Amino acid sequence: MMKRPLLCALMLAPVLTMTALPAAAASLVKTYSYFPVGGRTLDDIETQLTKHGPRVKSTGMRHPGATQMAFTTRVGYAENANSCRIVAATVTVKVKVILPEWRRPRKADAGVRLFWDTLSSDIKRHEERHVEIAKNHAREIEDALKASYPQKTCQEAKAKAAEIAAAMLAGHDQDQLRFDRVESVNFESRIIRLLRYRIERIENGRLPPT
Repeated sequence: MMKRPLLCALMLAPVLTMTALPAAAASLVKTYSYFPVGGRTLDDIETQLTKHGPRVKSTGMRHPGATQMAFTTRVGYAENANSCRIVAATVTVKVKVILPEWRRPRKADAGVRLFWDTLSSDIKRHEERHVEIAKNHAREIEDALKASYPQKTCQEAKAKAAEIAAAMLAGHDQDQLRFDRVESVNFESRIIRLLRYRIERIENGRLPPT
């Protein structure tokens, strides 16, 4: 039912691509995009994922799924005779989640269908977690900006805001990469565990056969 070459080929997938734009409460604008995957066997599906998956700039490779992100930060300032302080900060995260969609042949093997259902669900879970990480960091950026100390001028306050946002976005990028590394290491064992769990649910009648 499972072929090791396919598992090995997917060990590093899916991954994240990001574009950080410095400059409304942490809000999320999310869209989905799907790319077609054909094939009747696991080898066919592997070939299709390699051929049609989104290309990620950081690796130069195609992957079974990806999430593209852009952060937009808006800051409000209040100035008096001696200082300027941040009085409002909102961060919007715009994300595009790219997922595979299998055009399932009528005569596809039940084992292949089971593996695809398990794999595609895990890809979606992985990408949604990337979105959650981004939104959590957006809230942290807002809080950090609002808690920053007043500056002598609004020009200095703007520079400080840009510095805070840049540092926290760098931390966000590191957290996303760390998540990908952990997921990659655990990929094979996770898929096997999920397959077993899905089979048990089917056998117990708690999940319809694929």
